Amino acid sequence: MIVEDSSLVTDAFAVLFGEAGYEVHSARTVADAIELGKRTQIDLILLDLTLPDGSGLDVLSALRQSGQLPRATLAMTGHTGGGVRETCLAAGCAEVLTKPVPIRELLRQIERLLG
Repeated sequence: MIVEDSSLVTDAFAVLFGEAGYEVHSARTVADAIELGKRTQIDLILLDLTLPDGSGLDVLSALRQSGQLPRATLAMTGHTGGGVRETCLAAGCAEVLTKPVPIRELLRQIERLLG
């Protein structure tokens, strides 16, 4: 599942991952991501931290409470200071990638986590 408020990024990732053979779902808000995560078996979340209705980490918290956590979560952020990495890892993210995320690195991380 791609949780990202930019339709340009979401659409590009959906094409990329679809061509790589992955089933892709997307959400642009915390609320939509929680709803989708509760009704769909999600293996991995690409999670933007800054969403229009809250923090991407709110998605993980809600899915954890409902028992619907994915196998892995990759956080994506443009913010690198202030303990962001540590906060994401403590919240359950497997890795924190800094935007713009190099596509090869992103695919490598996904294959590592799902492989």
